[in-house]
Amino acid sequence: MTLAKARELLAVQASMGGGYNRNAARLILAEVQDEHGQASVDALIREFDLETLFGLKPGTEFKKPGSTGSDSIDRKH
Repeated sequence: MTLAKARELLAVQASMGGGYNRNAARLILAEVQDEHGQASVDALIREFDLETLFGLKPGTEFKKPGSTGSDSIDRKH
């Protein structure tokens, strides 16, 4: 997924702001994490203020469903 596409998709999720949208944002961030790395994930979290909207904090590592471990890991704590 390109960063432009991720921004487009995250803009829709952020505009709606529900629980399902939080889960969708996590999946989008997992894709970005896999393809572009943590710095890109953190930049998108800040750009869309996802910490305030969904409680998603910079520094959180997102994993795709089916990967080993939990869906996300907060590496700051």
